[in-house]
Amino acid sequence: MNSPPYRSGVVAIIGPPNAGKSTLLNQLLRQKIAIVTPKPQTTRNRIMGIVTGPGFQMILLDTPGLHAAREAMNRQMVRVALASLAEADAVLFLADSADMPAGKLEQRAEEFQGYLATVTCPVVLALNKMDLLPPEQLLPVIDWYQSLHPFAAIVPISALKGAGVETVLAELVRHLPEGPQYYPDDIPTDATERFIAAEIIREKIFLLTRDEIPYSTAVVIDTFAEGDPVVIQATILVERDSQKGILVGQKGKMLAAIRKNATVDLEQMLGCRVRLHLWIKVSKNWTGNTNMLRELGLSS
Repeated sequence: MNSPPYRSGVVAIIGPPNAGKSTLLNQLLRQKIAIVTPKPQTTRNRIMGIVTGPGFQMILLDTPGLHAAREAMNRQMVRVALASLAEADAVLFLADSADMPAGKLEQRAEEFQGYLATVTCPVVLALNKMDLLPPEQLLPVIDWYQSLHPFAAIVPISALKGAGVETVLAELVRHLPEGPQYYPDDIPTDATERFIAAEIIREKIFLLTRDEIPYSTAVVIDTFAEGDPVVIQATILVERDSQKGILVGQKGKMLAAIRKNATVDLEQMLGCRVRLHLWIKVSKNWTGNTNMLRELGLSS
């Protein structure tokens, strides 16, 4: 008997903010590549994950959440997400099954259909957070989504707990074209350690601060010196002096907490000791500055 053909290709993960795209990517990779917080619009860049299994290799593109964007940085985030569709052999549309706001479903249907109208490849719908709904409430949600688009498959999942994730993976592999293996088996991402280090620091800012502070910050890795310990020097950009004061905290406690929490994750990622040095720099209104966004890799 002939063995089945090897399949490989690109899958774009798209969907609204806070649906769990980064959690699902980490679950599929079985390691943490993308940062995860309870706040919407945490992901700013497109992050590539590589899942290699028996007879297939899937290149996953985790994208920023699709939303009505007003600020320059947010508009770029949406452009990044939609641009990924042009590269995709299949699309994974991820939605929060428990987020069905009364009185806004017609508006949401129009919004989702607008995103999906441009997609010409197969789309698998993953309805996340199914563990938050009893089965009798999940079925009407599935029916509502079925009316929006001819999905290749609809799979209820819990990205956090891993339920249904293998089913989603199998459905996506089924729609990959025949092709070669592009990356070695042990490569989970094309992201550099510097990029992931900056993201880990930014994650801790999201988790430890409130209101507009996380959205007004960016992290730049100034130096990344190999060794034991690895020595990392990073600058946190903010837009206003008042934000700098909040990030420093009383007697430096907030900055110390960010550094401590980030160091734990960095040491786990790198497998060695890490010495992390953080500075804070005020760059007035950097989120609306096209040149600054380009330097940070947040604009083309």
